[in-house]
Amino acid sequence: MSPSADFAASQWLEQLAAMREAIAGLKLPQTNGHGEGYKYEGDLDLDDDDLSPASPTDDIWDLISEDEEEDGFSEESIETVPAVIGESAGVGSRDWLSKRCEEVASRGTGLDADTLQDQIVAVLASDSSDDELQMTLADTLGFDELDLVSDIIAYRQQLLSQPAKPPSGLLSKAERDARLRQADLEHKTATLATAQNRSSEQYPHVYKSHDAGNTLSSHGKKYALPVGSERVERPLYEQYSIPATRVDTLGKQQKLVQIAELDGLCKRTFKGYKTLNRMQSLVYSVAYHTSENMLICAPTGAGKTDAAMLTILNTVAKNIHPSPIEHPDSEEFAVHTDDFKIVYVAPMKALAAEITDKLGKRLAWLGIQVRELTGDMQLTKSEIVATQIIVTTPEKWDVVTRKSTGDTALVQKVRLLIIDEVHMLHDERGAVLESLVARTERQVESTQSLIRIVGLSATLPNYIDVADFLKVNRMAGLFYFDQSFRPVPLAQHFLGVKGKAGSKTSRENIDKTAFEKVKEMLEQGHQIMVFVHSRKDTVKTARTLLEMAQDDGCGDLFDPAQHDGYGNAVRDVKQSKGKEIRELVAKGMGTHHAGMPRSDRNLIERLFGEGVLKVLCCTATLAWGVNLPAAAVIIKGTQLYSAEAGKFVDLGILDVLQIFGRAGRPQFQEVGIGMILTSQDKLQHYLTAVTQQQPIESQFSRKLVDNLNAEISLGTVTSVPEGITWLGYSYLFVRMRRNPIAYGIEWSEINNDPNLVQRRRDLIVRAARVLQSSQMIIFNETTEELRAKDVGRIASQFYVLQTSIEIFNTMMRPRATEADMLKMISMSGEFDNIQSRETEEKELMRLKEEAAPCDIAGGVGTQQGKTNVLLQSYISNARLEDFTLVSDSSYVAQNAARICRALFMIALNRRWGYQCLVLLSMCKSIEKRVWAYEHPFRQFDLPAAVLRNLDEKGSTASVDSLRDMEPAEIGSLVHNQRMGVTISKLLDNFPTLTVEAEMAPLNRDVLRIKLFLTPDFRWNDRHHGRSESYWIWVENSETSEIYHHEYFILSRRKLYDEHELNFTIPLSDPLPSQIYVRAVSDRWLGAETVTPVSFQHLIRPDTESVYTDLLNLRPLPIQALKNPLLEEIYGSRFQFFNPMQTQLFHCMYHTHANVLLGSPTGSGKTIAAELAMWWAFREKPGSKVVYIAPMKALVRERVQDWQKRLTRQMGLKLVELTGDNTPDTRTIRDADIIVTTPEKWDGISRSWQTRSYVQQVSLVIIDEIHLLGGDRGPILEIIVSRMNYIASQKKGSVRIVGMSTACANAMDLANWLGVKEGLFNFRHSVRPVPLKIFIDGFPEQRGFCPLMQSMNRPTFLAIKSHSPDKPVIVFVASRRQTRLTARDLINFCGMEDNPRRFMRMDEEDLALNLARVKDDALKEAMSFGIGLHHAGLVESDRQLAEELFANNKIQILVATSTLAWGVNLPAHLVVVKGTQFFDAKIEGYKDMDLTDVLQMLGRAGRPQFDTSGIARIFTQDSKKAFYKHFLHTGFPVESSLHNVLDNHLGAEVSAETILTKQDALDYLTWTFFFRRLHKNPSYYGLEIPAEENNSTAAQQAANDFMVEMVDKSLGELAESGCLTIQSNGDVDPTALGKIMSYYYLAHKTIRMLREHARPTATFADVLSWMSRATEYDELPVRHNEDLINAELSNNLPLKAESFGLPMWDPHVKAFLLLQAHFSRIDLPISDYVGDQNSVLDQAIRIIQASIDVLTEMDYLQSCRGMITLLQCVKSARWPDDGPLAIFPNVEVEAEKKRMADANAKPRTLVEATTASHEVMTGALKQLDLPAPSHARVFKALGQLPQLRIGVTGVNALGMTVNLARLNAVQNKDYHIYAPRYPKPQTEGYFLIVSDAAKGNIVALKRVSWPSPDKVKRGDTSRPSTRAMIKLPDSDVERRMKVMVVSDSYVGMEWHLDEIEVPAPPKVVDDGKKQPQ
Repeated sequence: MSPSADFAASQWLEQLAAMREAIAGLKLPQTNGHGEGYKYEGDLDLDDDDLSPASPTDDIWDLISEDEEEDGFSEESIETVPAVIGESAGVGSRDWLSKRCEEVASRGTGLDADTLQDQIVAVLASDSSDDELQMTLADTLGFDELDLVSDIIAYRQQLLSQPAKPPSGLLSKAERDARLRQADLEHKTATLATAQNRSSEQYPHVYKSHDAGNTLSSHGKKYALPVGSERVERPLYEQYSIPATRVDTLGKQQKLVQIAELDGLCKRTFKGYKTLNRMQSLVYSVAYHTSENMLICAPTGAGKTDAAMLTILNTVAKNIHPSPIEHPDSEEFAVHTDDFKIVYVAPMKALAAEITDKLGKRLAWLGIQVRELTGDMQLTKSEIVATQIIVTTPEKWDVVTRKSTGDTALVQKVRLLIIDEVHMLHDERGAVLESLVARTERQVESTQSLIRIVGLSATLPNYIDVADFLKVNRMAGLFYFDQSFRPVPLAQHFLGVKGKAGSKTSRENIDKTAFEKVKEMLEQGHQIMVFVHSRKDTVKTARTLLEMAQDDGCGDLFDPAQHDGYGNAVRDVKQSKGKEIRELVAKGMGTHHAGMPRSDRNLIERLFGEGVLKVLCCTATLAWGVNLPAAAVIIKGTQLYSAEAGKFVDLGILDVLQIFGRAGRPQFQEVGIGMILTSQDKLQHYLTAVTQQQPIESQFSRKLVDNLNAEISLGTVTSVPEGITWLGYSYLFVRMRRNPIAYGIEWSEINNDPNLVQRRRDLIVRAARVLQSSQMIIFNETTEELRAKDVGRIASQFYVLQTSIEIFNTMMRPRATEADMLKMISMSGEFDNIQSRETEEKELMRLKEEAAPCDIAGGVGTQQGKTNVLLQSYISNARLEDFTLVSDSSYVAQNAARICRALFMIALNRRWGYQCLVLLSMCKSIEKRVWAYEHPFRQFDLPAAVLRNLDEKGSTASVDSLRDMEPAEIGSLVHNQRMGVTISKLLDNFPTLTVEAEMAPLNRDVLRIKLFLTPDFRWNDRHHGRSESYWIWVENSETSEIYHHEYFILSRRKLYDEHELNFTIPLSDPLPSQIYVRAVSDRWLGAETVTPVSFQHLIRPDTESVYTDLLNLRPLPIQALKNPLLEEIYGSRFQFFNPMQTQLFHCMYHTHANVLLGSPTGSGKTIAAELAMWWAFREKPGSKVVYIAPMKALVRERVQDWQKRLTRQMGLKLVELTGDNTPDTRTIRDADIIVTTPEKWDGISRSWQTRSYVQQVSLVIIDEIHLLGGDRGPILEIIVSRMNYIASQKKGSVRIVGMSTACANAMDLANWLGVKEGLFNFRHSVRPVPLKIFIDGFPEQRGFCPLMQSMNRPTFLAIKSHSPDKPVIVFVASRRQTRLTARDLINFCGMEDNPRRFMRMDEEDLALNLARVKDDALKEAMSFGIGLHHAGLVESDRQLAEELFANNKIQILVATSTLAWGVNLPAHLVVVKGTQFFDAKIEGYKDMDLTDVLQMLGRAGRPQFDTSGIARIFTQDSKKAFYKHFLHTGFPVESSLHNVLDNHLGAEVSAETILTKQDALDYLTWTFFFRRLHKNPSYYGLEIPAEENNSTAAQQAANDFMVEMVDKSLGELAESGCLTIQSNGDVDPTALGKIMSYYYLAHKTIRMLREHARPTATFADVLSWMSRATEYDELPVRHNEDLINAELSNNLPLKAESFGLPMWDPHVKAFLLLQAHFSRIDLPISDYVGDQNSVLDQAIRIIQASIDVLTEMDYLQSCRGMITLLQCVKSARWPDDGPLAIFPNVEVEAEKKRMADANAKPRTLVEATTASHEVMTGALKQLDLPAPSHARVFKALGQLPQLRIGVTGVNALGMTVNLARLNAVQNKDYHIYAPRYPKPQTEGYFLIVSDAAKGNIVALKRVSWPSPDKVKRGDTSRPSTRAMIKLPDSDVERRMKVMVVSDSYVGMEWHLDEIEVPAPPKVVDDGKKQPQ
């Protein structure tokens, strides 16, 4: 220390000691400043600003000039003060205050302690009163420090009286004076600071040296240019130079964010960085730690991309595991890649490529995919799914989000939208940005999802407006950084070149000046970029500069030869195609513009970056798209040609700023130099604009029409008010309010209407009128409703301008040629900016002659002529010389392809067949660059000579002709033998389809067409990729009107499947002679096929619809029943029958006539059926009534209803017979009413001869008989035919009552049912509640989900308009759709004032109900008043949803079609959302049956509440007419028996009702099929010439047709071994046939078993045989379930690959579900649980049949394998899992381990049942089973049987086996212990007798315990039974093995020792018995 310092220190210490004594003398309480009264609670009440990263001292103290900081104390001087002040400092001293300040500062007020203290002292010294002080200090210190504030005020005088700290070291007076003089001098000579403008609001993150002068003053005077500017006058130009601003003046004290201190996610992403730069550090906390929307305005080069990276990491951090916020140290992350998408919108393709590259490299370590989606780089759907960050251009992203649906999955996952260069709003393309942001913001509001929007831009003046537009919180997310944040400061030079603008002198002067400046820079050793404004100019300028250099003798300045990289450069340049580049690079110059190939551009960028090239002449795209800085940039000239305006315009300010942004490279130069050369008259314009930038305005109004159309098509704007809201999101709206004059708005208007509602309404209405006049939307001016039309949708989807649509509307004609099309495309608005220049005329003429085959009207001088020539020459692959033509040509081609597609869609929409063909070829011509008349093989890479030969040969070389030739022939045809083979291979790959058509007339006016498509080619991934698409349409051969069209996608994996398309087309009179079915490839020219379908044999059936009119009768009172009991039953519900029931009453209740009753759902048919029942019980006591309903759900509903209402009261017994519920024979025998499904009753009535109760039936009621036409119709047909047949056999009559909805051919049905007077067919209008039906068509979408999605908003609007507060049911196609639809409805509610508008209960009820819900989706939906209902929900959830809906607690129910059938829940409004469903069999979407749709409509209208019901059907446009037609006339019922005749004939043969072929024919005459075959022969494929219909020839043809059918069916059955056909036509049943009939199996299952079975099968074999049963064909495989199956297969013992079928096959799924059942694993999705139950349901039947079949085949081992499989199915374990594994809580692994020990007991279940308690307890302990669980095991063990088996009465003919159960049965139904099997099963046994020597099966018998009523005294506790076994004849003694096997428990079997069977006694002729 210096001596003076020592002295000062000792002085200090003395003073201190004296002070301490004084204080001690005061005797103050020792509180040390924090007594009891003050405790710091730790909850700082900080303002947002205090937390914001930039609030440390900078903003407040920035105003002090930096010199002042040097005065005052230096750091060291403070250090010297000893550190003993502190604890002992007395209260009220300065030291006490500084200690206090340090404490406060440490708690983070944002100020450091010294500053805080200075502030406090300054405040105290002011002349404010103590009260005022209190507030000021509380503000300064924070309100937590109030105690301190009061202390300070108390000691105010004391604090002020103390001297301040002495300065460092003591100064002598002279020194002090000198210092003061020095300070005075500095102060007086300092330059003035810029004027400060502190009037505007201050925002925390705006860093700019306060609005310094140089803005216009209020009087229009200009302030001076920035300090240090100078003006120079030269002979050629005048120059203003503005020096570089000082960098780093703002935010100096800001600590840079150290990368090392960040969490692991940032650390690894910013690898190689030490710190973030100043700008990024300021942005860091908001960007990374919040989800605020942000706008970052910073000069070019300030590092905005990394700031964007922080926001990306913020989004990623929310979707990774572990979370970097909770675990900042972890560095390994797993990204949930499917949960989010980030979209980065960059203004230019070039920039997009750069960003993709940058982000991709940085994020690769996380496995995040970054892909570019621009015009150059398309992505497939799967690529989009796999990508997390999509970098795209505004236009492209607009297209993606315009599709309401296509990519919603993508759009909904977007969590972050980054818009780079937001200042593009000022530009032409700004409108696109506005519509994007508006769309995103609306999505945020509607879906309540968070999408963060981050805008990046250069410094712009009105940043606040842009921030408001992006919905940025100005206090948090708005960042503005001025020029001082440039990495390299910029010196700007503005040169106004003399000479009249545009004149020759001016141009020459500019060239000279440019050269002068370039030379100047080169001499200083700088690299230079010269920016020019056209592509041609780049080369021209480069050459001019070189020439001038030669003249000036300074050519060596440019010479690159000295550079190290020059050698390599020369080598690389040789690769380039452009000769200019090769020439210029050698001289050290380069050119760069967007017209160059990407490879060349990349090369030049690299060479310039390495410094090989000194000068680069480029266009502005380089400044925008590529981050390539140079030491100096020169803008040469500011006039550029605007194609839009058709003239020269000034270069935009934004471009100038962007170009200047490229000046200065941070690593090399201190200063960047930017020069702009303009004409003298524009000098001031650029000078003022660049230095004081103009505000950016909106360009939206110009593009309003097209953007409005896009929103209407999207469905987000459906009315004018919504349009007004939408405009409110635009930048246009922000600017109209801020700067009304610029938009032509008077001040008065903005005063009266500050939100400009009226102005926005005018804009919308005006645009809507324009759209309506172009046929693009429907605008209803009175209701202000806006609805999209197809043309509008097409325009939006293909991005076609409204002006173009206007042109197409006037010019399109149905029969236009290619030339007309080309002309029309060339005229469209997109090409308005193509100008024809004189310089190009010559080349265009040449192209027109050489390369344009179609004639061009109007010459090449016009815009459309030029476009036309360019388009044609593009298709012809012509070479273009002129540079500008090349770029024009690619622009034309890109747009034309899109426009042509749009035209094709419009033509399809107008149904012009010829036109579609022409346009589709044109689209493909443009895409493939091949003319339609050229040979299609030009689409492959073949040598030109070969192609020429093919072209010349004409039709002899057509694809079809070539296909008939041998490779050698083809070779000689093209004069090239080797190519023959290649071409024949390509012929195999040429993707054509063959189409076969079947037609079936449904009635006179509607024809159903089935198309079978077969691919005619071999798949080759190189040519076909993953899928090929085709347009299929059906057109009238004469008018070429299209009746129907669809888009068909053929994927590789489904190449060999059967593809069928089903649709209906209208028939009109007169019929065309034929129709054409065309299949045209969407991608390949020439790949099209036409199939003519002749109408010659078409017989249109007459539809004699017979309808019954509802008579005007007086309703009958219930007293008419004349039965007090019945009156009482009905009296509780109603007093009078309804009009329909009244009309039927007599017929039903008093006659025995058969009845067919057709009436709409909900009209009271059930009561009518009950009347017939009462008739039966009254007239035929003791007989049975059978009620058959086609679905289990309907049976359940009926049973519950009747049990509740009728059976108990009437003393009747009712039994339910379904797959779920099969009671024993006795119950059925005793029942009065049997309610059943068709299959069940068919199975029972098959053996009617032996079942007396079938013969007792007196009445069969068949509900929904119109389902005859459905999949299960044939069974109904057989039942009715059989009941009639039984009646005819036993001379009694069976009354049949059929009920259906109104059907079109009621007469036929009635005749078949034997109905005479009992036909009642009421129209659809006879409903108790009248129904209004609306059918809405929706445009075809590519894909099902998009179509469904596009219906969600209309659904919501329908609810709002028709039924805002009454109940609504929305029917959807699948379970997944219920969830998606509900979620969308919730989103739409979110946009309303009341998001819970559908909720009808209070919060408490809701909470109680939600607690009961298991399903998450249902929980979410229910909290908004929406219920879900589908078969995948657990029973309790379904019931809860039904109950809440029925009681009007929730208003909406979203359900699958099952609800329509099974549950009677009416609603006021029914919306059928989509009429298709996914059918796994065809792996595609199929139309719902009309009956299903009618059933759904039947739910609309609630008889007790509504006077009318409303139904909306949403379907595709193409189906609209079909529904319109049939919903009103009813659907004609046709039979489908002919498709499944074999199984039914087989059953009848087994029952021996059919003994000969003739019997089979007679049997057919009983069927409905027989009736319809004559009525509608075309439908059944019976071809009769139309004129011969109804003649004897027709009769004969029909008979032959039936004989052929019967022969075919019997032949099939014989092949399966189910019957044998004798030569005389007799038909004999076989054992297999009886098995098939008994177990109700398909004969194909039996055939499959016979083919696969072998004597020694493993368990895997029998499981796979059983899984292949035909019964599993119908098992649903839903969308994407093949992936789940593959996943399941990996986790199961037997892999599905071994099965030999693809993963999406239903049999594979059955195979896996059974294994999952054995392994007891949880299934992945709820749907699989239901599927597994249905698999198990069928399994027992199939296995039992298989056991019989294998026994017939005498395969003992395989038969035992099947029995084992049966045991496994029931006990849900694998055969090798060990015996105890079936018990509760026993782990398989533990049991296997126990069994591995050879001494382990018990080894089988039989041993377990007989083992002692100790042994069992020991075994359980070995399994580590806790003692409390033992009781459960013993209880289960007690259920298992212990048997005693004996054989008696053995003789040569047979024996008797006795079985007795030693332990008591636990329940009287003999149920087994099978907790995992869905239905209770009874105990049973297989008794197998086999030959000990040969090992073959002698007998197999099923044994079960006798039913309780057969047992004496009814004691069933220890049952016994015996089985008689007959043995086959034999003449020798035999030894038999007898074995009893349980059918339920794995490995439970009992064996008897070999039993000797004596040989039969022999009879000798002499009459004496001989001993043997």
